[in-house]
Parts: sequence; C-alpha cells; structure tokens
Amino acid sequence: MLALAATGLSVTVTGGPANAEPGGPTMLDPKLAVRTAVTGLVSPTGMAFLGDDDMFVIEKTTGRVQRVVDGVVAGTPLDLAVNSASERGLLGIALHPRFPANPGVYLYWTESTTGADSNVVTETPQLGNRVDRFVWNGSTLTFDRNLIRIRAVQEDAGQPARGNHNGGVLSFGRDRKLYVFTGDLGRRGRLQNLTCGPTATCPGPTVPDDQFGGPAPDRAHLSGVVLRLNDDGSTPISNPFFWAGAKMGGEVGATVQKIFSYGHRNGFGMAVDPDTGNVWMQENGDDSFSELNRLEPGMNGGWIQIAGPVGRVDQFKEIETTFGGQNLQQLRWPPTNIADSPWTALRRLFMLPGAHYSDPEFSWKWEVAPGGLGFLDSRRLGPQYEGDLFMGAATGALNGGYLFRFNLTGNGRQVAVSDPRLKDRVADNLAKHEITESESLLVGRDFGAVTDIETDPDGNLAVLSLSNGAVYTIHRR
Repeated sequence: MLALAATGLSVTVTGGPANAEPGGPTMLDPKLAVRTAVTGLVSPTGMAFLGDDDMFVIEKTTGRVQRVVDGVVAGTPLDLAVNSASERGLLGIALHPRFPANPGVYLYWTESTTGADSNVVTETPQLGNRVDRFVWNGSTLTFDRNLIRIRAVQEDAGQPARGNHNGGVLSFGRDRKLYVFTGDLGRRGRLQNLTCGPTATCPGPTVPDDQFGGPAPDRAHLSGVVLRLNDDGSTPISNPFFWAGAKMGGEVGATVQKIFSYGHRNGFGMAVDPDTGNVWMQENGDDSFSELNRLEPGMNGGWIQIAGPVGRVDQFKEIETTFGGQNLQQLRWPPTNIADSPWTALRRLFMLPGAHYSDPEFSWKWEVAPGGLGFLDSRRLGPQYEGDLFMGAATGALNGGYLFRFNLTGNGRQVAVSDPRLKDRVADNLAKHEITESESLLVGRDFGAVTDIETDPDGNLAVLSLSNGAVYTIHRR
C-alpha cells in the first residue's frame, strides 16, 4: 500500500551522503545535491510541467489540481470530489503531447458518490475509477469528456470492503497514445490468468469472479492491465488485441480491444523512454518479487500464476505460503494454488490470441515497494546520468524512501548492471524492505513515498514525495 507516512526500517549503506538541507533527502554522489522546490502539498501523487517554474500538482486526498508557480501554490484550477479510501483518489495526470497547442489535461481519479471528498470505502460507484479529459484555458480546468470508467468497488463475500490496487498512472507515449494502468483490484478472473476463475480445478466448471459476474473481462472486470487509447478515448486499430476483440464481439470484445498488456498486479510508476519510446512500469509484489517491466504490445505479465521470473516460481510460492498474510490479499485463490514448476505455471496462463509471456527486466526476490518512475531526459546532471531511469519507493521502509538508478543497455531494452551478483537481473535480497544486492542501484535516500519523477524544464530531476508533501530538485553542484 502506498504509504501516507515515511516510517519503518532504515538500512545503512557504505559512504556518506552529499550535503543536503537538514532533515531532507540526500544523494550519494557528492557531485549531486537536493533542494526543496515546493512544500505544503497534501498527499501529492503527480506533477506536470507547464513551463519554467510553472506546474500542476495533483493531490490524492483533496482531489485538487494545484497550480504551483515559482515554488508557491498560486491557485486551484480544479477541485474534484474524490473517494480517497486506501489507494484511491486523484492518482494520475498527463498533458496532451501537443500541449499547450492542444490544451488537454488528462486525469485518473476515483469518484465519490457523496458529491464531496470521502474516505469511506463504500462511497464510490462500481465503475468509480475514471479517466477524464479537461481543457486548460490559462486559469481553470473545464471538463471536456470521459474517456473510460474502470472498476473501483472491492466488496467480496467473506472479506471486508477494500480500496487498494487501483493503479492510476497515466503517460502519453511517443506514438501520442494514452497509456493507462489500473491494478488488479483484487479480481481473480481471466486477466489474472485464471481461465476458469478463482478455482483450483481448471479445466473444469467456470467460476464467477464475484457477485458481478466474470471471469471474462467485461467492463466490470477490466483490471490488472495497461490500456492504450487515442486522445479522445477511442480505441486504436493498432492495439495488439484489436482484431481478437472484434472477433469476440460484445462488451468483452470491446474491452479486450483497449488492452495493451495484462497479467499485472499493481503499481505506482510508469515512464516513457525519450530515446526509444519504450514504456516502462514498476509492479509491486505482495511479499515477494517486486518487478521492473519494459512493456511490450500483447504482453502477459503472468500475475497471479507468476511473479518475478518464471524460473523462480518455486521461490514465489515458498515466500507467499510461509510469510505475511499468506493469502495474496484475496481469499478466493490462495497461494497454495501456485504451480510447482515453471512449465506448469506457463501452461496455466490465459493467452489471448497473439499474447506472449515476458519475464520482468529486473526484479527483487523480496518486495521493496517501488513507487514513482521517471527518465532523465538531459545531460544537466552529467553525461553519465543522461537517459537513465530513476525509481523511488512507495514507503519509507527502506532507506527512508530510496531512490534507485538504472542504466539501460545501448538499445534501451535491458537493465545494464555492474554488480556481478545481478547478472541474472534479480536482486536476491534477504527480507522484505531489505537492500542486499541493490547497493549499486542506490543513489539517494530519505525521499519518503515517491509518487512521480520527471525531468523539469531546466533539465534537472524533479522528485515528488507524497509523504513529505514536497517536490525536490536534484541538481549538479
């Protein structure tokens, strides 16, 4: 769960941090420093730069889009009535790729049924997560259209109502298509690789996912997916399952047509590589196998049958059946059902026509709670950092909120590693929120819960901290 406070274990690493503001984040490279650019924000989850020293910052619990000018909140162009229970709320923002010539501002948010902000888990419609386009006129944001409504309600027999695994990150790709991630929302249907639904006996009778139907991916069971949409919300004919969905027909077919990739659990970060156009996304595990994925058209990420590399499925099963809640946060398909071999796990996957399974590009044996992602699209921090991918933490449980840096290979398709222990692209850490084998990736700490990372107009790296209510700027000394 995305932390609301930076608390928990802090692991000491070798080497002193660079000088920083007292009590604030620090960088381990002495040539880099951190300054606080904005403070006083309330649970910020995303930012978008309008120009020099001018940005939008969205707030999870208040539903406000804040305009920040010269480091100060200058106004509130929009205030939405959000349901912010657990991981819901105002979660994602993206500007149209031709902004400001096209003044579209896209928001992912969870609607409250009360007409006011609410943190009561039941006070949202079934399709309460929504992506809307607003129009910026220089002072206010005006509603233009709804692009899609997505499942938000999690009320399952024998379990309390919950509001987690909503995903919520948005990004426009270099192809000018809008990529939308929604988490698995606790669903246990075909998009979670349960062909027969939540039953240990498959093939066999099909079992409904919940009281609303399933396991087929109709609108109410669209979850654990990355969607690819045109800027008006229509479905691109170039989507990987467009023709498969057309052949299916009906609501299920129309839903499938929108999918770019599926078989994902939950995540808080997505970023587009400015050099290659590849879309990268982090994925949180339960107690095991946090992932960093390079998304591919038609990719099946394997969840819930697989987490981490398929060759490690035995470790996935061992951890999830012996540690923590031992239920994968859903009682309808327990971790004891996880396959005992990679071959069996792959054979169980629900494969849409044209789908393929992909291992993550990098993973951690034990969950490290990844958060926001972002590429540095400049040489401002030095040529060695140009084009690198940065990842923050979703809690402060490891190094007070770590900042990891990934250097990619020349073609931008893989993570380059310097530590020989990482040749297999798996950090075999020793416990949950523990850093063993990730020491070479660590570049900063004490950032709290990081929800967004962007290159700012000056070419520096901007880091948004939900728990600290702040935007930090990483710059060269």
